Amino acid sequence: MRVPRDAGSASVVLMAMGLAAIVLGVTIASAGSMLVADHRAGSVADLSALAAATQAVRGEGVACGLAHRVADDQRVQLRSCHLDGLDAVVTVQATVPIASLGGPGSVIATARAGPVEL
Repeated sequence: MRVPRDAGSASVVLMAMGLAAIVLGVTIASAGSMLVADHRAGSVADLSALAAATQAVRGEGVACGLAHRVADDQRVQLRSCHLDGLDAVVTVQATVPIASLGGPGSVIATARAGPVEL
């Protein structure tokens, strides 16, 4: 009995399809993880800036101390905090849990909060 020349080629095709599915899954997970981290950093930056703005009249040390505490509670690193008048300007950095395929390991967000001028 002769064995056809293409015997076993289906195995190679299935292996290639499986590898492609794995690569696609990792890419989607990485992109989703980065998107979640970006939204998280933005939310924590907003919350930290609002917290600092509530204490702006007490000085930059007190205001930024509160912003630092809020960022720490959310497990995000506070990169900078300063007051511009009564406005608090806060920059935070959040890590991306699944940083693969050469993507960044963290995302940065900045927020500003203060009283509204009428």
